[in-house]
Amino acid sequence: MKLKNQLTGLSPYKPGKPMEEVKAAYGLDQVFKLASNENPFGASPLVQEAVQAAAAKPALYPDGYAQAVRTELAESLGVEEKQLLFGAGSDEVILMLCRAYLDAGTNTVMAVPTFSQYKHNAIVEGAEIREVPLVEGDHDLESMLEAIDENTRIVWVCNPNNPSGGYINAEAFASFLARVPSDVLVVSDEAYIEYVEAEDYPDTLQLLRTYDNLVLLRTFSKAYGLAALRFGFGIGPAKLMQEVDPIRPPFNTTALAQEAARAAWRDQAFIHDCKEKTLKNKHELMNFAKENGLSYYPSEANFLLLDTGFDGDEVFQALLERGVIVRSGQALGFPTCIRVTIGTDEEMEHFQSALKAFLHEKAESSAQR
Repeated sequence: MKLKNQLTGLSPYKPGKPMEEVKAAYGLDQVFKLASNENPFGASPLVQEAVQAAAAKPALYPDGYAQAVRTELAESLGVEEKQLLFGAGSDEVILMLCRAYLDAGTNTVMAVPTFSQYKHNAIVEGAEIREVPLVEGDHDLESMLEAIDENTRIVWVCNPNNPSGGYINAEAFASFLARVPSDVLVVSDEAYIEYVEAEDYPDTLQLLRTYDNLVLLRTFSKAYGLAALRFGFGIGPAKLMQEVDPIRPPFNTTALAQEAARAAWRDQAFIHDCKEKTLKNKHELMNFAKENGLSYYPSEANFLLLDTGFDGDEVFQALLERGVIVRSGQALGFPTCIRVTIGTDEEMEHFQSALKAFLHEKAESSAQR
């Protein structure tokens, strides 16, 4: 069988290590996973009841158009129902956008490092990838504008950015949008928007009223605690979203995911509580970093990119053996960093203790030389 040329050597997405695998490998009774930016506080209690009700009818196909959740989200967000496009996670919406607009002879512009699936799906479609390096963890919007030409179809903006955590403020984003050609799609990936503290974060829902080439990505995998159920969506101009919709696989989101999303969306008090706990623990981790001479990238997300000054893979392994799973910066474009999801009080205490033990060992080793 002859594979597409662009698939040769392409690797599948590599998630963080499973906890049970780590327990077995190192003989650990307890392992804390701080690698995938999940919500450590889980999902709203309303979700379990909704999922149980939906699970009572496993023989029936779900509503392919996701009408019930579509109606609720559209009303809450103040958009038309046809402005929404649902996917099995926002990753699938990324896939659909790439399939709709990219092919050989086109190009797509993105920051680097950023979320890997923009590049991955663009490669599958045979498009040219134009990567613009981050500047101190932030998007270089001016250089991204310079990279656009007549063959550019999509510009990706991850806001806040994964893995650095930095964000683009309202003034900068508005200026950027005003200068992007109207026939180039700008995708603002807002997977972590629920955790944003910055008062000058862009009101992108309002910007949709002005720009016909803007699409927003949202997900239920992070703050809403539904990572296992896979449910995300795009918001954009109705005409554009309806043009992309035929690419959507039939019944791509399950009945369980749809009902869970409805229940989770209704419990905004739970989301607010999760945000408050997460922000408290993030600020405590920032203080820990300062106290231990570690630098970090300012983050508006539920994770922190810590620069330990040591090889990210080495720190990852040392923490793994102490029962903490993080992401090594080696695979994320930050070789001496680790990306740490903000967890519960217990998880963060264990992580800080494990990292402190590693740093102490390195200091002792250095002193003996």
